[in-house]
Amino acid sequence: MRWEEVCEHKQLQDLPFKIELNKWGQIVMSPVKIKHSFYQGRIQRLLESLLNIGEVMPECAINTLDAVKVADVVWCSEERFSQIEDEVSASIALEICVEVKLTGNTLE
Repeated sequence: MRWEEVCEHKQLQDLPFKIELNKWGQIVMSPVKIKHSFYQGRIQRLLESLLNIGEVMPECAINTLDAVKVADVVWCSEERFSQIEDEVSASIALEICVEVKLTGNTLE
C-alpha cells in the first residue's frame, strides 16, 4: 500500500491509532495513550517557545528509505516548509524530528 492510499482510505479515517507503513507497504498501527499525547504537547510548546521562526507540527508523515514514518513532533524552517507544504508526506527530511518513546514501544 502507498501512503496516498492510506490517507484516502475511508475506513482508516479518524482512528485512535498512529498509522505508519513498513518497508513492505503494510500498515503498522500504534495505540495512542494519554501520556504519549501529553509529551507530544509539551515538546511542541517547547519548540515553539525556543524557535521563533519556522513551523512546528505534530504527527508529520515523512518519506524514509523504508517507508512512510510519522514523527510525533517536527520543526522545519520556513524554506523547507515551503518545499513540502502541498505534499501528502514530506519528501525531504525535516530539521528536527522527535519520536516519543514510552514503555511498550520498540525500536523497530
